[in-house]
Amino acid sequence: MIKNTSNVYLHRLKFSQSARCCGSNRLILGLGANIAGNWGSPKETLLQALTALRQQGLVPLTHSEFFRTKPVGGGRQPDYLNAVVLTQARLAPAALLRLVKGLERKAGRRPGRPFGGPWGPRPLDIDILDYGGRRLGWPGRHRVRGRLVLPHPEAHRRAFVLVPLAQLAPAWRHPVLGATARTLLGRLGWKRRHQVIASP
Repeated sequence: MIKNTSNVYLHRLKFSQSARCCGSNRLILGLGANIAGNWGSPKETLLQALTALRQQGLVPLTHSEFFRTKPVGGGRQPDYLNAVVLTQARLAPAALLRLVKGLERKAGRRPGRPFGGPWGPRPLDIDILDYGGRRLGWPGRHRVRGRLVLPHPEAHRRAFVLVPLAQLAPAWRHPVLGATARTLLGRLGWKRRHQVIASP
């Protein structure tokens, strides 16, 4: 799944350094896209999303490789391109949620439109996976639209999150479950792990 071991080592070194400097403001985001939007192809969109985060003051300290993954929920739609980003939060959680939803809209996402259902294709999806280990409304079994849950209530079940996260930060621990990214990934089983493929 991982192509360039030197890049992986560099990613992990940066994560370790940033974890010490960012502390409670360390932010982990999940990025995904599987259709073209205002910012171009899925790969162009993810690259533009990184740029947009910088422009908004959320300077990405490091990010995983891009991974090609099967869509959750089935249906006829293209594979996703996913990545995990480590950055430093400069906003309160609620303000951060508004910011990332605004970036999704700029990229062309329209919730409630034909392709914007809960499992439908999308030009950009940005999930707040972890905000400095905070707990907010977890586990979020009955999620309310627009209400942030921390850590992300599905992150520990999703290979398209855990594969890039385990590459970037294998020793990161889930704030509620206490398990590392590597351990959580191992629990998913071989088949689900190997449906996530590093993309050139």
